[in-house]
Amino acid sequence: MGLADMPQQRSAVRVAAATIAAVFLLVGILGFVPGVTTAYDELGGAGHHSGAMLLGLFQVSVLHNLVHLAFGVVGLLAARSARGARNYLIGGGVVYAVLWLYGLLIDPNSAANFVPVNDADNWLHLALALGMVGLGVFLGRRVAPAAPRA
Repeated sequence: MGLADMPQQRSAVRVAAATIAAVFLLVGILGFVPGVTTAYDELGGAGHHSGAMLLGLFQVSVLHNLVHLAFGVVGLLAARSARGARNYLIGGGVVYAVLWLYGLLIDPNSAANFVPVNDADNWLHLALALGMVGLGVFLGRRVAPAAPRA
């Protein structure tokens, strides 16, 4: 059954999840593109010592880029069903809320900043948390609950 065969509400939540997942894949790829990622020669494996900045704003590392790629793949897989899409949006939003809090609480110059994150990342994580949870709740509100297993 394709997206066109689904009721409108289910279709919308799947499209939203797939779109967000595609953006994460794009961001993960762009994090490895010199020019789009400034100070590319300073791209570190992980941690706050990476000097590379996606779009000159968001601190990235190899680990950070790989997480974006993985999050995108998970989202595309989840978007295959309305329930999966809703869970990806809400669960992903919760993950980004935790990342936002983490970014606010840690010292950005400490070893605890292994992702790495900076102020721009923190505010983007908050926007992603609110947006993803909002889309998951709003668009997923008519998704049928799982059938009980016999």
